[in-house]
Amino acid sequence: MEKNVRVATVQAEPVWLDMAATTEKTIALIKEAAAEGAELVAFPETWIPGYPVFLWSYPVPFQVPYVARYHANSPTIDGPEVAAIRKAAREAGIWVVLGLSEKDHGSLYMSQVIIDDEGEIALHRRKLKPTHAERSLFGESDGSGIRVVDTPFGRLGALNCFEHIQPLTKYAMYAQNEQIHVAGWPCLGILANVPALSPEALISASQTYSLEGGGFTLMSTQIMSDEGALAFPDADGGPCLVYTGGGGYARVYGPMGQLLTEPLDPTVEGIVYADISLDDIAIAKNIVDPAGHYARPDVTRLVFDASPQRPVSAPADAGHGDAPGHAAAIADPAVVALGPSENAS
Repeated sequence: MEKNVRVATVQAEPVWLDMAATTEKTIALIKEAAAEGAELVAFPETWIPGYPVFLWSYPVPFQVPYVARYHANSPTIDGPEVAAIRKAAREAGIWVVLGLSEKDHGSLYMSQVIIDDEGEIALHRRKLKPTHAERSLFGESDGSGIRVVDTPFGRLGALNCFEHIQPLTKYAMYAQNEQIHVAGWPCLGILANVPALSPEALISASQTYSLEGGGFTLMSTQIMSDEGALAFPDADGGPCLVYTGGGGYARVYGPMGQLLTEPLDPTVEGIVYADISLDDIAIAKNIVDPAGHYARPDVTRLVFDASPQRPVSAPADAGHGDAPGHAAAIADPAVVALGPSENAS
């Protein structure tokens, strides 16, 4: 029987470096998506409190004041901001995939939280490896967050930004029969003169994810307005050095890589909606299923360690156990070989 679901993906500007105001805006967008009949709404990478564009704009000594503000405006997973968003999801009856800079004591992580329509956290994950300059601000994660969860409308997963060009990370997701994927991105084009960071390249990464995985991909992005660029002023009080304007490229791709939505203007805030049918996945995977019938595990296969890791453990832990805020490992034993007949569940 055909299963249709209405999904929504956000293209909007955070209230830069303002955790409380961005939380309020998040709740308003959740209500708006639910009012339009969406069962799922996706938010960009580090939506709260906005992507730290200062990492790419200024020498390290000039970043220090921003680092302090960024820490102060990064929510904790058990703090009032996430609690308010969970309440909004429950009241609206909608699933939410939220991107945030997560503060855990003295460390920050580029996290994503999947919140169900009862306001419960179905998945809390952290970006496996921050990209380039991001590593000066954010910590790394482990394989326990590379996980797909069951929902009433299909199997749902999420990755951040350049995780979408990590072939083995993507394959670990595909092998879990992911059907709907949230691709969280910052404002695209902040370094448009670098071809690998151009909007065209990053849009292609999201489209490729759908084509390879044979599922639906919700691409959510931030935008930066002229006013927003002044939140990170240069020495003369002008906009941040990497500002190019806009940066919004929210869209939904189908399981054959086809664009299903009409793109918004890159400078305009909004929510993009799509009505999708999971039945389309079977058609796509009949053609190619890289983690299924199109795989060759006798030649190449992925060894995937899904166990949580932590810097301090008691002897009884044997080096493993749930890291703070992390979901349990998706499989036991911890090291799993994923092939066409060995999908993690």
